[in-house]
Amino acid sequence: MHLSPRTFPVRCSPSAAAHFAFSCLVRSRMDAKPWTLSGDGNTLLSSASRTPPRQFHVNDEEAGGGGKGGPISPQEWRGWGCVSPVPAMVTEVIEDLKLLEEDMDASMSFGGNGGKLQGEFKVEEDKKHRAKYQALGDSEKKLQFFAARQIACRLLGSRNYLCQKCWLPMEDCMCSKVLPCSLWHGMHFWVYMHPKDFLRQNNTGKLLWQLFGVQAATLCLYGIAEDEEIMWNTFKFAGKSKVWCLYPNKSALTESVQDTFSRAQFHSERASIAERNEDKILHFVLIDGTWSNSAAMFRRLKEQAKIVWGEDDLPCISLTTGASAMHKLRPQPSWDRTCTAAAAIALMSELQAVPEFSSYGLDKQAEAVEDALQVLLEALTARRLRMGRSITRKVRHTTNIC
Repeated sequence: MHLSPRTFPVRCSPSAAAHFAFSCLVRSRMDAKPWTLSGDGNTLLSSASRTPPRQFHVNDEEAGGGGKGGPISPQEWRGWGCVSPVPAMVTEVIEDLKLLEEDMDASMSFGGNGGKLQGEFKVEEDKKHRAKYQALGDSEKKLQFFAARQIACRLLGSRNYLCQKCWLPMEDCMCSKVLPCSLWHGMHFWVYMHPKDFLRQNNTGKLLWQLFGVQAATLCLYGIAEDEEIMWNTFKFAGKSKVWCLYPNKSALTESVQDTFSRAQFHSERASIAERNEDKILHFVLIDGTWSNSAAMFRRLKEQAKIVWGEDDLPCISLTTGASAMHKLRPQPSWDRTCTAAAAIALMSELQAVPEFSSYGLDKQAEAVEDALQVLLEALTARRLRMGRSITRKVRHTTNIC
């Protein structure tokens, strides 16, 4: 999700100690992955909806929790690109699904885009989750329950169906065509993803951590306390002056990349940080969800910023971007809006033009993301053609951000 001249709030980078602690946490928890503003999910592939329902018992636990049934193990959770511990509420939702299976003496089945529950089990589960949601008086608990239920169903419905790294059906896996590379150590992407975009086949934010690794491009799921705590602890230690959000928010004051990173104040701050031997990492938050969901996500970022820094104004950076390659399969509401990966490409390309950043090879790193985006486009197109579906889509007003 992004507008041509785009705005993005600042995200703080951790101090040396905080960054080291975060790096150790990530290193011990997963392989590698990233994030951006976009509507990757609700347009492109509904091919999964044409596949037969996937049925299994949640009670049939297998080694590591990675089989068709059983709880989500730490290994499986990390395999999907996550860095936090398995969220407590996601585990709770899965336990509730187990109990419902026992009560109904029936197996749950999944099908469609996003691992949606199917059949009679869905009807009963829907009644139970709505009742539980209404019983939660606190709005924060409601959000966390909503997010956990979305993620739990997507995880269970995607087992043995989607590749954990590229989130495509196994037969369409594109991992062998994506070549990982290093991101300049002075920048860090945070992909702030809506639960409804988690594991979406046409999501482009996933490409960032697939290329750069989770220590450079980290997934943070909206409404998941464990994920948001890691991100905001990092920002807290980094300081507001080292955090930006890439979000097309017309009501916020925006600055271009050139204005933001060429001004004397920025150079003065960098020099001061260098003298104190502090962490100089720049953090960029990419909101990854539909355009309709992005406003709530941005509002949550501002609310947390007020708690952490005492003010809710999140510095926004405007980007000049053209149409993403993904427009071919998933049109945006307008040509000045683009996908998460394309927003990351634009940011790196514009930073490359700033003298201070010109020696970091950001143009090559942007090219790597562009190549991966093309690989994803080709994989999705081939799948559509194989299934006898159109490779173009009608423009909708509710198109995703990325």
